[in-house]
Amino acid sequence: MLIAVALTSAAMLAWPTLSAGGGARSLTTSAAVQLINREKAVVIDVCEDAEYTAGHVAGARHAPLSQLEQKLPGMVKNKATPVILVCASGARSNRAVAVATKLGYEQAHSLTGGMRAWREANLPIEKA
Repeated sequence: MLIAVALTSAAMLAWPTLSAGGGARSLTTSAAVQLINREKAVVIDVCEDAEYTAGHVAGARHAPLSQLEQKLPGMVKNKATPVILVCASGARSNRAVAVATKLGYEQAHSLTGGMRAWREANLPIEKA
């Protein structure tokens, strides 16, 4: 019985890491702001056009997830530059991290909670 409890506890602790898209690197809003300020990270919004127009991270560039593979190399030429991928809730940006990593970007990160978390933290938003 104790072994079953221990295995269940271990599985529950490991679940957030495993369910994050196979090791997708996620950032909190405060960690994202630090990365932007200290390392000049580039913010890429992977939302669709209407979502991007309604509000996005100040200074973010726009590349819908469906077009990310074609647009990202032209937006961020240095693959060592930190890239923060943002969507409405964080789900699409986790998939975008996989695309960026496949393209060779060494520091691709997803914003945990997406624009919802960014707004809740009262961080700057632009509307197009």
